[in-house]
Amino acid sequence: MEQVRFGIIGAGQIAARFVAGLAEVPAAKAVAVCNRSPAKARQFAAVHHIAQVFDTPEELLASDIDAVYIATPHPSHAALSIAALRAGKAVLCEKPAAVTLAELDAVLAVARDTACLYMEAMKPPFFPLYQTLRERIAAGAIGELRFVRAGFANLVPNAYVPASHAVLDPAQAGGGLLDIGIYSAFLAVNWLGEAAQIQTLGRVGSTGVDGFASLQVQHAQGISQLYCGLDCAGSGEALLGGTAGHIVLHEKWWNPTSATLVNAFGERETLTLPVQGSGLNYETAHFCALLQAGERESPILPHAKTRAALAMVLAAREAVLGYTPESHI
Repeated sequence: MEQVRFGIIGAGQIAARFVAGLAEVPAAKAVAVCNRSPAKARQFAAVHHIAQVFDTPEELLASDIDAVYIATPHPSHAALSIAALRAGKAVLCEKPAAVTLAELDAVLAVARDTACLYMEAMKPPFFPLYQTLRERIAAGAIGELRFVRAGFANLVPNAYVPASHAVLDPAQAGGGLLDIGIYSAFLAVNWLGEAAQIQTLGRVGSTGVDGFASLQVQHAQGISQLYCGLDCAGSGEALLGGTAGHIVLHEKWWNPTSATLVNAFGERETLTLPVQGSGLNYETAHFCALLQAGERESPILPHAKTRAALAMVLAAREAVLGYTPESHI
């Protein structure tokens, strides 16, 4: 497979960023798109020079594509992933991979049964700076990691996020935890392992979604302190604390381009690796390499980490809202 032919389900802003990133991925090409609004799909295809437009996901999945990028509202992710996997297509699905653990387990079971590649589109670990930090930490630059602090709060609605946005809609699995909190949950799980105990404080917003949440989490290898919110503004830095130093990932840490490493002697080193493309191209390049090599799961973002991060935010979400997502979505 010289070039992975992508079909895109969804024609919003994140899908546009995905297509823009393909300019940096010679191994990939967007060849088809569909959207719940056919007119929007046609407009998207015209702007991004995509040859085929389909009215339904079923038609797109029946076409001659190799992989699917899913960029639709959260509650549709699992069903679309399962349909694509059963159609024999590799799946790169936007975060969160699902809105319940039962849904995600169903997706992963189908991925195993069909032997198709499945990966959540969790971008941070594929950025060049993150890979460099991984190498430095593995070499002992800050000793053993014991602590992660991360978060971000964004006041909405704002000039870019209207009051009608899905992030404020309970019926569309809105709220800060599933939308932006999943990034921090991934960071904690990636470095400290699965959560063993979660303490959550939070508040419900005026529309019924989680408006703010603060988590204190005991992991297999340490402790994390995480927060996310939609009703106040907050910094987007992250801290990785070790037994021989620490690393600060500067704002916005989930698009990591700059970090400062401080060793046990207080010596500081700033690392900067600018992003090329939209930033989504790094995860896409990794995904394409896996598909071309016949792999079914990413060693950098294995299914177990996707599940562990989702389990964290769902537990916190239930604590804030006072109900389980399964009963309302």
